[in-house]
Amino acid sequence: MSVQTWTWILVGITFALYFGIAIWARAGSTKEFYVAGGGVSPLANGMATAADWMSAASFISMAGLISFMGYDGSVFLMGWTGGYVLLALLLAPYLRKFGKFTVPDFIGDRYYSNTARTVAVICALIVSFTYVAGQMRGVGIVFSQFLQVDINVGVIIGMTVVLIFAFLGGMKGITYTQVAQYCVLIFAFMVPAFFISMQMTGNIIPQIGMGGKVEGGAFLLDKLDTLHTQLGFNEYTSGTKSTWDVFAITLALMVGTAGLPHVIVRFFTVPKVKDARKSAGLALLFIAILYTTAPAIAVFSRTNLIETVSNKDYQEIPAWFKNWEDTGLIAWADKNGDGKIQYVAGSALDGKKPEFTEARGVNGERLISNASTATNELYVDRDIMVLANPEIAKLPNWVIALVAAGGLAAALSTAAGLLLVISTSISHDLIKKQLKPTISEKGELLAARISIFVAIIIAGLFGIYPPGFVAAVVALAFGLAAASFFPAIILGIFDKRMNKEGAIAGMIVGIVLMLCYMIRYKTGLIWVLDPLPKSEWWFGTSPEGFGTIAMIVNVVVSVVVSRCTAAPPEEVQELVENIRIPSGAGEASNH
Repeated sequence: MSVQTWTWILVGITFALYFGIAIWARAGSTKEFYVAGGGVSPLANGMATAADWMSAASFISMAGLISFMGYDGSVFLMGWTGGYVLLALLLAPYLRKFGKFTVPDFIGDRYYSNTARTVAVICALIVSFTYVAGQMRGVGIVFSQFLQVDINVGVIIGMTVVLIFAFLGGMKGITYTQVAQYCVLIFAFMVPAFFISMQMTGNIIPQIGMGGKVEGGAFLLDKLDTLHTQLGFNEYTSGTKSTWDVFAITLALMVGTAGLPHVIVRFFTVPKVKDARKSAGLALLFIAILYTTAPAIAVFSRTNLIETVSNKDYQEIPAWFKNWEDTGLIAWADKNGDGKIQYVAGSALDGKKPEFTEARGVNGERLISNASTATNELYVDRDIMVLANPEIAKLPNWVIALVAAGGLAAALSTAAGLLLVISTSISHDLIKKQLKPTISEKGELLAARISIFVAIIIAGLFGIYPPGFVAAVVALAFGLAAASFFPAIILGIFDKRMNKEGAIAGMIVGIVLMLCYMIRYKTGLIWVLDPLPKSEWWFGTSPEGFGTIAMIVNVVVSVVVSRCTAAPPEEVQELVENIRIPSGAGEASNH
């Protein structure tokens, strides 16, 4: 059977499974809608958390970024996995003991202020919409290539699927759907890795195969380093980022992970504090399976790309190249007219994306009108590397289709979690807690479902008008979470003296500083200027790493302002003290 037929079959089966779970797990109360009734087992919650967090950025884009960045791409591995350790040790048990539905709910009650709650809601919406933009782009990429539909139609299909299981089941439906999605995405990620590792190195375990030898006796990484230097790139195993920027990006991703509202809310779905710790540990184990495999897939795909494309005659280019060429995610400009693809260091385009002409070249290639004067003739969108890798390696069609189903599972699971955060922030934290405290449970549930519907429409627009590479956009969302939520949460747990004035000032300063830097250096929208160059970064810090500086500023502002204003009420200080005491410790300390 063809790839498209296999894709329709596998995607159809997985979607039917998701719909079935959504109908089975319909939410009948706000507690079921917000936190799945608080009765999810640690194992199920661990798998759901892993699926919630391993988004399209992890599945589709991370290995692609590493394949082009080489050693520099390790910041994503260190930051995102390290963040989960931080979350498990410092936040999950304490937040679960506090027992609130949402992060803005925790901040509103801990800082005894509806103003603090409103600021937290605004931060949650900014972080979640930035993050969900990457997920919808991932959905569009998969649908456009594997189901042969327009990318906009693909986004609309994805929106519809998420709407059904999020609208019906809320957190309850999403939780059990995400358990199924984790199984699909991890199987889809690992199967091609096993095949390609065996094919290239003779070792079926990709983590070991990456460091193994290839035909001819050379180590795979040494071979890739040689290919890189021959084409004018830096060695794959050497980095170009400064030590400070690596540290800043890693820390921003770590504390951003620990501050992501859609991840934190997962620890409110288990019955006990002990279960929150267990599910965090299990989630880290489930995540590690994918994250230790991603560097291997990056090495395999990079090597295969160079060997099958570089300096090859276009007439001899494999079918996968021409299939992806039609999506606009890979492009070739024959600048010297020799009919061969010259893939060397340097940008092939004037701009980030190819702009195609209607005419075809003499070799049948799609012509691009914004080709640069650089020698490099090949443009490759980083987001296609994982999806195209099975085709490059000539794996069976069912494996290629399986990767498509896995990519959709990864994108849809995280999109659902993010949309629920947006929904609960509006229905629970704005309407129930502030605007209309007397609203009935039925009315609140209706408001939550209407909020999800509106949020999905906005998310779809982000998918139709995507802002950039999936992982790059997601990295900025983590920076925003680090700059806004993390200090307010960590200080709220461990500093009894932290008051509402300090928390509000810190969150506002942190999120505004991060937004301004991100927009000014990433898009150039502020002052209607082009993005400033790398040479003008503050302290040599990239936009992806600036969340660390914004977080530090947030902490300083929060502490200084809190010390210059009145202490929190006595009952709030006692509440903070109680959060930090493990269950049963009070009795033990009396003897």
